Amino acid sequence: MALGLILGIVVSTSGHGTTKLHPTAANSGNTGVSSTAVEDTCDIIVPAHPLTAKGLATPYQLTGPAGGSPAATGCQMSNPVNLGAFVQATILNTQTGALSVYNPLVITAGTTPAIAPVVPKLPKHAVVTIDFGFNGTFLLQQGATSSALAEGNCTDGMPGSPFGQVSFCNGVNFFDTAFRLEREGRLHIPSPGIAKNIVASGGSLGTGRECPTTRNFDMIDQDPSDNVTTKYLYDPSTGQTAQDNTANQARMPGAPVLVNGSDNALVDDFLDPALGCTPLMAPDLGNHGVMTTSQALDELLAAANQPARVALVPENDEMVLGPGNSLDAAKTDLYRAEIGQAPVDSATDASSSPVMFCQNMVNIQTAFIAANEKVFAAWPSPVPTVGDTLYTFMANRLASSFDNLNCAGFGLHQSVTVVNNGAGAATEASLNTDPEVAGF
Repeated sequence: MALGLILGIVVSTSGHGTTKLHPTAANSGNTGVSSTAVEDTCDIIVPAHPLTAKGLATPYQLTGPAGGSPAATGCQMSNPVNLGAFVQATILNTQTGALSVYNPLVITAGTTPAIAPVVPKLPKHAVVTIDFGFNGTFLLQQGATSSALAEGNCTDGMPGSPFGQVSFCNGVNFFDTAFRLEREGRLHIPSPGIAKNIVASGGSLGTGRECPTTRNFDMIDQDPSDNVTTKYLYDPSTGQTAQDNTANQARMPGAPVLVNGSDNALVDDFLDPALGCTPLMAPDLGNHGVMTTSQALDELLAAANQPARVALVPENDEMVLGPGNSLDAAKTDLYRAEIGQAPVDSATDASSSPVMFCQNMVNIQTAFIAANEKVFAAWPSPVPTVGDTLYTFMANRLASSFDNLNCAGFGLHQSVTVVNNGAGAATEASLNTDPEVAGF
């Protein structure tokens, strides 16, 4: 899985200053953007009745903001590095507790799918959450009908203050239901498992430590749990997209794969294989039940196995800042609720307030990366233009997160020093693992 992703990934720095896994079409060269104009903002048109089988199978449409055309703005799926959009649904059967995944298709407005999407067969008693990912800066939801967004309980942020790359539909209801079923014993989320190749700080290989999740400071960045693991097939000759499933791969042999720059993909497709771990997976209703990952599955796994110092979306994450880059607890709570995280309060601030998030990230992740240097150095880089191995990539990502969260403003010091090659990729990294305490 990791090697396949590497073919489809280049680096891009988002408008939020985030070093992410950002995609291009694998082996496709010029993907045929019809305009040199590139916005940092696009609209995505949400179909009517988005939480139903028909709504999920109706293609979402990527288009320009404020009535701008795809061609004039660059808001096209043929422009995946800058402005590709991705949608992912996770389904919970409230009677049996069974989970499943379905990846709705995104097409460029004005085009048709390369192959018609599979219509999923949803359980009779289903609760659906829909997560959106974007490789630009701001993806704004628009309804195909006047009631579509309300029907889906959809949100892209606070009024006049969008999250940015991510948005959601019905996440609060999904996670509230999932947590209730867990308490009732009708939904069982496993442990993350024991890592086979992990090295605990100061330990030796295979020390029996649990695999990291999206709420571990070992692996988070400045905006944890954002974007999705959805992939699409792309036809460069027509600019059309199709769902990435076995049948479509056979009908579109050699088609480039479009992927979303995602923290979840980093865990599921790189860190887990490198450490000898396996992500939580569920049947893909668009691919004959083949097991697959999703952002919501990652959050369910993380919620059920939180460490004592849990990494939740911090208030200084740029996606939850308010007007004028002010801290906004209400916006942070809205984002957290859509992915099943606890709200801002004294309990969560103990580990994930802006200052404590920075301190824990520096102390925990620096030691984790340093202890696992040999493991990560032997694994391919998710983004070779950021780091030439998984080790240098992780180190460079940590350094960027420290800067983007302004952790120095809390009296902390940069723990990572990298050496770059002529192309700007990190080829060496040294880490200072001395514990730090924030001070002003």
